Amino acid sequence: MQSLAQEIGRAVVTYAYNLVEPEAAEQQPQYVLYDSGEYRRLKAKTANREVATLFGKVTLWRRGYRFVQRDVNERTIFPLEMQLGLVGGATPALACEVARAMAEGGVSQQLVLARLRQQFGVHWGVQKLREVTRQVAETMEPNRRPHQARQIVEWLRQATESSGKTRPILAVGRDGITLADREHSDKYEFATTGTITVYGRGQQGKLGPRLGTVYLGYTPESGQATMTTELTELLLEILRLWDGPLPQLLYLTDSGDQETKYFLNTLKKMKHPRTGERLSWQWIVDYYHAALRLTKLGEALFGAESHSYASAWARRMRKLLKKPNGPFRVLHAAAAEKARAGKLSAAREDVYRLAYNYLRARTRHMQYHDYRQRGLPIGSGVTEAACKTVFTQRLKLSGARWSKPGAQVILDLRVILLSGIWDDVYLTTINSYNPSTLGVPTISSTLPSKKAA
Repeated sequence: MQSLAQEIGRAVVTYAYNLVEPEAAEQQPQYVLYDSGEYRRLKAKTANREVATLFGKVTLWRRGYRFVQRDVNERTIFPLEMQLGLVGGATPALACEVARAMAEGGVSQQLVLARLRQQFGVHWGVQKLREVTRQVAETMEPNRRPHQARQIVEWLRQATESSGKTRPILAVGRDGITLADREHSDKYEFATTGTITVYGRGQQGKLGPRLGTVYLGYTPESGQATMTTELTELLLEILRLWDGPLPQLLYLTDSGDQETKYFLNTLKKMKHPRTGERLSWQWIVDYYHAALRLTKLGEALFGAESHSYASAWARRMRKLLKKPNGPFRVLHAAAAEKARAGKLSAAREDVYRLAYNYLRARTRHMQYHDYRQRGLPIGSGVTEAACKTVFTQRLKLSGARWSKPGAQVILDLRVILLSGIWDDVYLTTINSYNPSTLGVPTISSTLPSKKAA
């Protein structure tokens, strides 16, 4: 039944596609204009037997147009193929399936190619698969930000209408993850992921439900400028669209160099795009990253040979950190323990100083007791998980190596898929398809009458 249905679909598509262009040459313009200039109609149609559809490959009979200047090496163009929106010889419907499959977690190129053969009867090679995926990603990416913003606004509407005593929360996070370079298997750089999450209203002292998250992901780049730009523009677009009560604005992340710079240079200075008022962003340093410094403090104070004492001390400090004025009390306890321990070795002193200074410099962003009382999140688990879902589950498969452009193609598609906006983005992409802007021939009404069909 499946084979029969596929064959019927292939016959219908073949008939419909070949019905679009008139059989008689005289019913088409003799000349058309394209971006390179003027093209002349050829007499006979020729067959393209490699048009890939959801029902297998079909034969498309189409009439070509050749560049009028014979001494210029311009390829023959086929207006019908362009007007049908073929992507690397594939129909838009099949191209959508291919790109979605390439964006899924745990897949490889060979798995996608096998799926194409089994489900659609399409036999492609790796290069064709990559080219179609790249073209789809390039056309979908410009529509990603508007749809992510609208999705966040919809969650904010749901959060505002929900029951609870606390205000809804708009939480932003960003983090880095190592990514191997394909050409140098021992070379690793830091890629970056970003998240924007909406939490609904909660009760006093209790975080409200997470309504959803949208994602960003970019390959390694010095200074992470693309992430900074795109994350900022997405936030501004959300604020432009949202006309309800302003939610609580949180920045929840570790305090690495790039994360700190983003808060100080961008969020702290950000103004509302419609009112011009300075926005009040609250930066919360992720509790679990802070807890790692407590472990380091314990190891430095008690030494590797006293692991049980170090672990027990760090465990007590983790609890203390969540109590009122926790950061100050932890620092006081660490200083007192160091005084009792006496002089540390140079190596242990370095570890102690780094961990102690990390906590001391960020105490205002580690008031976890206050945050929990207000129903705010204290862990950046959503962003940490994004490193796994956006990158690890797709780009860090066994033996995988990537060029930066190739990895970014997959990331562009993957964040659309994970944000839950794939169908909307692709529909917008299809509806906004304009042949003239995509290099498709435009039949001109201004050509001299002697050249008109």
